[in-house]
Amino acid sequence: MTTELLPTTLVGSYPQPDWLIDRQKLAGRFPPRVRVNELWRVAPEWLEQAQDDATILAIRDEERAGLDIITDGEVRRESYSNRFATTLEGVDIDHPGTALDRSGHPNPVPRVIGKIRRKHPIEVRDLQFLRANTNHKVKITIPGAFTMTQQAQNEYYSSEEELAMDYAAAVNEEMKDLFAAGADVVQMDEPYMQARAEKARQYGIKVLNRALDGVKGTTAVHICFGYAAIIHERPLGYSFLAEFAEARVDQVSIETAQSSLDCSILRKLRGKTIVLGVLDLSTHQVETPEIVAGRIRRALPFVSLDRLVVAPDCGMKYLPRDIAFRKLQAMVEGAKLVREDYRARGTAR
Repeated sequence: MTTELLPTTLVGSYPQPDWLIDRQKLAGRFPPRVRVNELWRVAPEWLEQAQDDATILAIRDEERAGLDIITDGEVRRESYSNRFATTLEGVDIDHPGTALDRSGHPNPVPRVIGKIRRKHPIEVRDLQFLRANTNHKVKITIPGAFTMTQQAQNEYYSSEEELAMDYAAAVNEEMKDLFAAGADVVQMDEPYMQARAEKARQYGIKVLNRALDGVKGTTAVHICFGYAAIIHERPLGYSFLAEFAEARVDQVSIETAQSSLDCSILRKLRGKTIVLGVLDLSTHQVETPEIVAGRIRRALPFVSLDRLVVAPDCGMKYLPRDIAFRKLQAMVEGAKLVREDYRARGTAR
């Protein structure tokens, strides 16, 4: 069941077990854009079964922590984007290209040599497995079209925008299938709209809206400053955020904890539900419920309580699992404090 006010959820990822993936190797490199099979500790013939078991562990941790909207923890992925991006037609995965990561570091990326098309559903089985293993509302995440464009070497299209529009068509097809399979929320991850804000202002919202064409269901977009374990510096504000007011997306997922974001920017997103990041993932220190409640309250002058969802700042995959679990518990208790305070007053801001 989902709490009516201040429902809690993950952004997407949860720590994978050490027996499933080599977490030291994972943390010692930039997030993969191509497939990196050597990260998995389980033999290929047993990998899907092992990922199923690890997904159930993630689901149960989320439920035990008290989350209202459950994800699959992105347990089957080496990164948030590469599993989807490397399954599309038009990509040469055997001979990767190179592109600069948001830190300026060169990273192997999919090399686009033909028209981007979705050959078949990519995450529908993941969603069906999630749906079959919890009675809660469920959310699943997919990489956004703009971000995949920035994480590719284009050798086919005449412009990045043209490439992005075909990525958007593939995302659109996947989103429709995910909702048909039982998703309550489908979230597109678009961190590169923050990292490449000038390009995003040129065509980012156009591409996002193309991905949403004809989609029926609750949609979200996540925009962040990068994994805190890898990108350590946080600006005080977003370079691309208010622009989402023009997007047809229902929810905008942001981070506020590590950056101490000035939440007054949320005034410009009236009508959108805000997925409010309130857990600082740059530290293993576990927040108290009171700290979490204070971070939620910072947003209340600018967003009504009924338009807030509470989440970590970003994906939790680089944290130790016990720390991630305790942080989620604190987040749930912090949301409860604000909810109880609201009910005691009998009015919403």
